Amino acid sequence: MKFKLNLITLALLANTGFAIAADGYGLANANTEKVKMSAWSCKGCLVETGTSGTVGVGIGYNNEADIRSANAFGTSNEVAGKFDADLAFRGEKGYRASVEAYQLGMDGGRLDVNAGKPGQYNVNVNYRQIATYNSNSASTPYSGMGSNNLTLPDNWVTAGTSSQMPLLMDNLNALELSLKRERTGLGFAYQGESLWSTNVNYMREEKTGLKTASGSFLDRSMMLAEPVDYTTDTIEAGVKLKGERWFTALNYNGSIFKNEYNQLSFDSAFNPNYITAQNNTGTMALDPDNQSHTVSLIGQYNDNTNVLTGRVLAGQMSQDQALVTSGYGYQLPTEVLDAKVDLIGLNLKVVSKVTNSLRLSGSYDYSDRDNNTQVEEWTQVRLNKLTGKIEPVTESNTPYDNTSQRFKVAADYRITHGLKLDGGYDFKRDDRNYQDRETTDENTVWARLRVNSFEMWDMWVKGSYGQRDGSQYQASEWTSSETNSLLRKYNLANRDRTQVEARVTHSPIESLTIDLGARYALDDYSDTVIGLTESKDTSYDANISYMITDDILATAFYNYQTIESEQAGSSNYSTPTWTGLIEDQIDVVGAGLSYNNLLENKLRLGLDYTYSDSDSNTQVRQGITGDYGDYFAKVHNINLYAQYQASEKMALRFDYKIENYEDNDAANDIAVDGIWNVVGFGSNSHDYTAQMIMLSMSYKI
Repeated sequence: MKFKLNLITLALLANTGFAIAADGYGLANANTEKVKMSAWSCKGCLVETGTSGTVGVGIGYNNEADIRSANAFGTSNEVAGKFDADLAFRGEKGYRASVEAYQLGMDGGRLDVNAGKPGQYNVNVNYRQIATYNSNSASTPYSGMGSNNLTLPDNWVTAGTSSQMPLLMDNLNALELSLKRERTGLGFAYQGESLWSTNVNYMREEKTGLKTASGSFLDRSMMLAEPVDYTTDTIEAGVKLKGERWFTALNYNGSIFKNEYNQLSFDSAFNPNYITAQNNTGTMALDPDNQSHTVSLIGQYNDNTNVLTGRVLAGQMSQDQALVTSGYGYQLPTEVLDAKVDLIGLNLKVVSKVTNSLRLSGSYDYSDRDNNTQVEEWTQVRLNKLTGKIEPVTESNTPYDNTSQRFKVAADYRITHGLKLDGGYDFKRDDRNYQDRETTDENTVWARLRVNSFEMWDMWVKGSYGQRDGSQYQASEWTSSETNSLLRKYNLANRDRTQVEARVTHSPIESLTIDLGARYALDDYSDTVIGLTESKDTSYDANISYMITDDILATAFYNYQTIESEQAGSSNYSTPTWTGLIEDQIDVVGAGLSYNNLLENKLRLGLDYTYSDSDSNTQVRQGITGDYGDYFAKVHNINLYAQYQASEKMALRFDYKIENYEDNDAANDIAVDGIWNVVGFGSNSHDYTAQMIMLSMSYKI
């Protein structure tokens, strides 16, 4: 019998075992004299070298009037350009490189470049831009926005109330409240020839813009534009040792934050008072320079039956910037506060496969925050409500500490094929000092049943019940002496929590998928007399995906959530005299339709639509019921697009986007002089319809 020896034959012979080799049919006995080795080839094993991928450019026109629409469109410029890329390079000797770019030139643009040799080393360069726009309709009488010195006009005339200021309305300046971040990173990873590897990553983030702040003189206040000019440098480095069943890694993480401005000075728009009789200029400290450093040791062992993972962490946060003393007329106990917080953490987890059907797991987490900041006595200024005079009061800074422990055990049991039951017990203890309650304990039990044995069905339901209690609650011990002794803070109070979740996924036909989910949670603060007494959280969602034909895909989804909170209060520092009901409701609905392979498989059309409506209402009952009125925010987003494959390598795309947004936040709808003792920013509510057109082209290399 004659046969040709090829790669498949060699693979089969290599796995036939000792029996054949013993009979003289091993590979060592094969007659390969007439085999042409040079003709051997594996066409499927060929590795293509060179560069492949796509690049694209685009230009868009934005007719926004309200800058908030830039959050959806990705740019605040009237005309914006973008660059996209998805490129890969493969060299003959195994070198590889990739470039991924998304909407470079626009807000939210990002770039990720990698180069190296797989299994040996890799160099990474990355960049990302993030922007958040709040308002461009704010107004202020101050000049110097973007600096740390805000001044009023030279001829400014002060008054006792904002409505009496004669020059206020004629000297308003427009300002934009927005924040922009730019992140630039550089990373390097190296895989040693033995068991070790190492990596180091550096990132710098620069954050600029204006955000809302408030400067005050006793009971008079001015809304201010606080300058933001932050720089944060972050470095991560580590070394890893890895064996057949284990690995361990030593990592370092450091962060250094710097603020270009350490204080903000501002003129008072009101008449001088007791404090400002000599100088009607105020000063407020801004975010101080600080740094954080942590070192962690991580390890894992896996013997195919048990997996043990652990981590030990130690770190320190510090801040030693000089204190702001401008306008402070008292002696400081120290010019620099040596603020330090030490961190210690421990994490242990074990997962054991007892049988093919039963798996057990357990974990323990420990974290300790030890505030070692020096304690000093500081002179504060307070207004005596009885005499109406200003009095100095001495107070000490409080070094808050926190220790947290978490313990979890769980079991995962497969009853039969397609039927699984898992459950567990969670315990959490928090120890705090200088708090109304120094210790809180939370105990939670949960169980989940999953069924996927039925064809085209996947279902699960989960339930949990938890209780929180702890040490004796001592109201007002470390807080204001004016606090009602019956008041309970919701994060410290006794609480019973009941929660149920369920999800069903069904595919009645191959082209249709339906996914439904629901969740209900009840928090009962049964021991609270004054404070939050109950909270209900109900939500459900539905998702449908239907491939109508081979070319038409339709999708739709709907999410609903409502949160109802009840609280009791007292107007005479005694038993409850009023109750409040807060109802928050959120509805989100969306749909999409795409039609492919039009015009001889060259054209694709699509339409995406989303609508969200968040509504909040507060009612207070004190003899009679008072309605605070609704707060709502509604937004419609539409994206109509068409993509045309002009040639084998070039594609053109057209996008038309619309956003319709409206809200009625009462906090943003106040005139500059709408509150007698406040100089505000004016109305910053939103009600707009914005449109954007984007033309883009992509080319396949």
